Amino acid sequence: MWYNKLSKSAENTGVKSRMVIFEGISKRYGSHQALEEVSFTLKKGQVLGLLGQNGAGKSTAMNIMTGCLAATKGRVLIDGHDVLLEPRAARRMIGYLPEAAPLYDEMTVRGYLRFACELKEVEKKHIAGHVQQIAEKTGLQDVLNRKIGNLSKGYRQRVGIAQALCGAPDVIILDEPTAGLDPSQASELRALIRSLQGEHTVIFSSHILSEVQSVCDRVMILHHGKVLCDSGLEELKKRENKLRAVIACGEGTLLPALHSLEKIKKVEVIRGGEPGTTQVLLTVSEEGAERELFTLLCAMQAPLLRLQAQEKSLEEIFLQTIGENI
Repeated sequence: MWYNKLSKSAENTGVKSRMVIFEGISKRYGSHQALEEVSFTLKKGQVLGLLGQNGAGKSTAMNIMTGCLAATKGRVLIDGHDVLLEPRAARRMIGYLPEAAPLYDEMTVRGYLRFACELKEVEKKHIAGHVQQIAEKTGLQDVLNRKIGNLSKGYRQRVGIAQALCGAPDVIILDEPTAGLDPSQASELRALIRSLQGEHTVIFSSHILSEVQSVCDRVMILHHGKVLCDSGLEELKKRENKLRAVIACGEGTLLPALHSLEKIKKVEVIRGGEPGTTQVLLTVSEEGAERELFTLLCAMQAPLLRLQAQEKSLEEIFLQTIGENI
């Protein structure tokens, strides 16, 4: 059908591996530098979590990416199309849900989605089927004939995501999509966003770090308009892991030995353990720390009673990254 042709065209151009190119973007409002030399690329099917405190530049970056705002410097390419030089072609590839969903309360859900399809230039003969397909994907089948103004916050957000899916865009941009939802509604919406993975390239902004951790496979941290971190989520969590160990050895002998190990960056003693044992939390930064620890303890004849890996949460990583740059 029509709304599958765009992605096939992208494959034929040979650029499907770089669906989004954000190149050297800077944005200045008078004396305020909102973004400074921000660059990244996104492959087809990736889900990027965009993190940052209020005023970090997240919404500015999204508005520039969608062509709603012009950058002071740099360029954005969507599937090879410059958003400023080829706005029509670029915007056809994008579905956007801003923080305040652009809904018309007097319209029915069906009428609004038909309107969104017309704006995305879906062929008229395909609109009815396309709307039905999107409604099924977003759980809106039962409210298609209801006025948007009469819907709950959760359903309104679903309608916002549904309009972003109209025209089957390859790139979906979601700015705080679960803001103001109750836990049940937010959970349902996260499941919906996860269902987009692989089929669409998704850029997802949220203040709820556990939400980003559950939805995204890549994370970017913005701070005062600069990129502090851009990494795969699993790679990011493995940069500095922790090991919780219970060792049958006294502190006086054990701690100096642990501090001597090259791959252990920090040793924290956890009080309240069993007599004759020492419980420690070890911060490690490289692979092979466990082997180094085992070798040491064997040489000391100090039995290792328990060893448990403890990955850093995304919240810990975020706070540490921001804290180092304040």
